[in-house]
Amino acid sequence: MAALPPREFAAQVLPGCVVPTARQGLAQLWPLLLLCLGARLLHRLPLPRGGKHAGAAAGGLLALHHFFGAHALWVALLSALCALTLALSRARRQRGLCLALAALCYLLLGELHMVDTVTWHKMRGAQMVVAMKAVSLGFDLDRGGAGGAGGEPTPAQVLGYLCSPGSVVFGPWEPFGAYLRAVEGPPLSAAWARKGLRSLGLALLCLLVSTCLAPFLFSCLLPLYGARALQQSVLARWLHAYESALSFHFSNYFVAFLSEATATLSGSGASVRHDHLHWDLAVSRPLRVELPRSMADVVTNWNLPMSRWLHTYVFQTARRLGTFAAVLGTYAASALLHGLSFHLAAVLLSLGLITYTEHMLRQRLAAIFDACVLSKRCPPSCSHRHKDALWVRALNGALGAIALFHLSYLGALFDMEADDTIEEQGYGMSYTIRKWSELNWASHWVTLGCWVLARLLR
Repeated sequence: MAALPPREFAAQVLPGCVVPTARQGLAQLWPLLLLCLGARLLHRLPLPRGGKHAGAAAGGLLALHHFFGAHALWVALLSALCALTLALSRARRQRGLCLALAALCYLLLGELHMVDTVTWHKMRGAQMVVAMKAVSLGFDLDRGGAGGAGGEPTPAQVLGYLCSPGSVVFGPWEPFGAYLRAVEGPPLSAAWARKGLRSLGLALLCLLVSTCLAPFLFSCLLPLYGARALQQSVLARWLHAYESALSFHFSNYFVAFLSEATATLSGSGASVRHDHLHWDLAVSRPLRVELPRSMADVVTNWNLPMSRWLHTYVFQTARRLGTFAAVLGTYAASALLHGLSFHLAAVLLSLGLITYTEHMLRQRLAAIFDACVLSKRCPPSCSHRHKDALWVRALNGALGAIALFHLSYLGALFDMEADDTIEEQGYGMSYTIRKWSELNWASHWVTLGCWVLARLLR
């Protein structure tokens, strides 16, 4: 396809994609936004707390019905199962483990036997959020509290937490204590409204980039696909992989900013600093993903609440088995939460190997050069001799470029041109192997090389 002049490209994309996509998005989202606002106003009323929790649960069920219809019953059943498991295991000290096993069994049975693949795939995000909330509540109670709840939660509190309209459809995960603070009804303010509208605006912008811009980034704006020989070149395959990764990334940012908006509108996401209330909920940091320092930084900033959940309730629990086992266990838990999808499991387990190898290599380099080249940014008070020298920046930039290379490779699996039926049912093993074979398994070979180098530098 020949490159289009900017004006002609805008003339085709604006009426053909941008406007209808924005209209469809708002038409689908406005009932959910109204339910979140309704929950916020309900929490401000002088009602019994049990009534507020029941209202939150009812609002969440209405939101689920709006998006999933009668299939919302499956999410409601998972919430009821988690509440029942929590009540039955009240006398035990392993409530977190009991809830994790109950949720995992339900998710596996649902995907394998109870519901068809396409329907279950559509509800996977909501099921995952409910399971994460239930498991975190169980572990918090085992550790002597529930995020500041104080005492045993009532069934109304548990169901209100699991089905809160601000997070039950798109997330984000929030601890039980944050939900209780939202029910207390922080005061309405201009800062609260600005945060909600800003997050909603960013969500729609990311939706438009994912749907209307990223799929045509190179084919329409740059003359890269014109010649047949170029279409079959290595460069074209990698550019197509980057296009697919970029479109997938912005679809994730759309969900992240939308979940910020819904959570904020329902009253969650506020923090108190220096006796002032700040509406500063952050679910994703796109710039730190698209311009990465390291793959570990990408994983953390891709979904901040989920990263916190995995670190707190999976990594810390499995750490006594060793760092490598804890890292792989964390990514395995994430893969199970995302469902029985081969390509997602392949991506997540590959991420585990990449981040562990990267951490090991950068740790060796930091020790050898006495420089701030670790996967995470060093605090200003770190003991490294070389902190901000030009060669340190260059080394961090080169390692960041390798992280961007890994991102393109992993994102190639989320092909924009894949058949809709394949996308709805999940990409299989043959598809995953074919896509990575086209890129010569480059990321895995680079990871192996980095691991060998890290071992040699010991």
